[in-house]
Amino acid sequence: MGSGQVTDWQGKHVTVAGLGVSGVPAAKALHGLGAKVTVVNDGDDARAREQAAELEALGVTVRLGDGDTLPDSTELIVTAPGWKPDKPLFAAADAAGVPVWGDVELAWRLRKPGAADWLAVTGTNGKTTTVQMLASILEAAGLRTAAVGNIGVSLLDAVLGDEEYDVLAVELSSYQLHWAPSLRAHSAAVLNLAPDHLDWHGSMEAYARDKGRIYEGNRVACVYNTADKATEDLVREADVEEGCRAIGFTLGTPGPSQLGVVEGLLVDRAFVEKRQKNAQELAEVADVKPAAPHNVANALAAAALARAYGVPANAVRDGLRNFTPDAHRIAHVADVDGVAYVDDSKATNTHATQASLAAYDSVVWIAGGLAKGATFDELVAGAAGRLRGAVLIGRDRALIREALARHAPEVPVVDLERTDTGAMLQAVQEARRLARPGDTVLLAPACASMDMFANYNKRGDAFAQAVRELGA
Repeated sequence: MGSGQVTDWQGKHVTVAGLGVSGVPAAKALHGLGAKVTVVNDGDDARAREQAAELEALGVTVRLGDGDTLPDSTELIVTAPGWKPDKPLFAAADAAGVPVWGDVELAWRLRKPGAADWLAVTGTNGKTTTVQMLASILEAAGLRTAAVGNIGVSLLDAVLGDEEYDVLAVELSSYQLHWAPSLRAHSAAVLNLAPDHLDWHGSMEAYARDKGRIYEGNRVACVYNTADKATEDLVREADVEEGCRAIGFTLGTPGPSQLGVVEGLLVDRAFVEKRQKNAQELAEVADVKPAAPHNVANALAAAALARAYGVPANAVRDGLRNFTPDAHRIAHVADVDGVAYVDDSKATNTHATQASLAAYDSVVWIAGGLAKGATFDELVAGAAGRLRGAVLIGRDRALIREALARHAPEVPVVDLERTDTGAMLQAVQEARRLARPGDTVLLAPACASMDMFANYNKRGDAFAQAVRELGA
């Protein structure tokens, strides 16, 4: 099981760790290649039993309720990305000399000869939007492409399916990168780095190191954020192919080898002749929807990767114009009595919320939920001057309330104890009471949603429904 392609899977004993969105396709793919597959899974609930039955019908062995014991004769583990590196299963594998791959590593090794290049994107926030923008730009250039990875479309399906691609726009999480040692992208971007998932990685250093793996072996461009020095540091530390370039993106005027913004235009000073003097206009800022600062940064990162792949300037413009962002990402819901209501339920950490708050001048902020170990002092101190008021919901709202008391004591705060389904309607009603014409009521919770809602989508839907009831 060295670093080369494993061409003969016949009879190989492979353990797949975890069912779910990556485990089931991995188990099916490996079984189809002739491997003897055993799936181990911690949980033994109705959903797991349903997935297990589907796999057992194919001839895959499934062991529910025990994800810690290494099955006998295992030669390789393929793990779901969310499984923590400190699990006993991996310690047992290490002791037995059994390699551990993630689903991304498996997909990378199963590529066919002459397969599509990968343009890869990671970062604490903005990954999905950037990858979707990139795919839209590549499509506008007439290339066969798809947005894949940590985004819904399984990389395994893209690699093993019948559809032929020229190039893939690949979203990768820090978890996926941790388990993908031999991945080598054509070009890659780290959009930003902020504390997140530290409970999984153990430290900020380990988190950054896993993000930085995306640059290893890049051939053409390592794209970094000039406003986030940590991303540039990762480029400096990366072992890349000879001739690979560091390409910065900035919301200011770009220097040579950068993309940036000049007088309402996105411009390229990296992939042009005589870049000391010349710049190529790519698109207007107004072509980016919505044109909030962090979203313009996403567009520049997508443009940089597309340009590294040789895409012409007009395809960048057309791709950005054709792109519509997913729901719950700074989505304008409605205007009621001169107040805008905006759903950014996807802002599940402080870094995303900081970017969201920065897009508006006067905000009534709806926040709270599960903090996942985050602290809120820096976020509140930076946004204090923009806050008209705050309405706090969810289990860890006291952490935000205390940060507001320390850094924005004059901002009125409504603290809602309710956690039932009607809590969001009450939150929106309280926000309306605090808002003045010209303000924005912004749902940007800075927290995960699972204390009150199934996921961030359901939380955003509840907000939009509450706003519609106000308007009625």
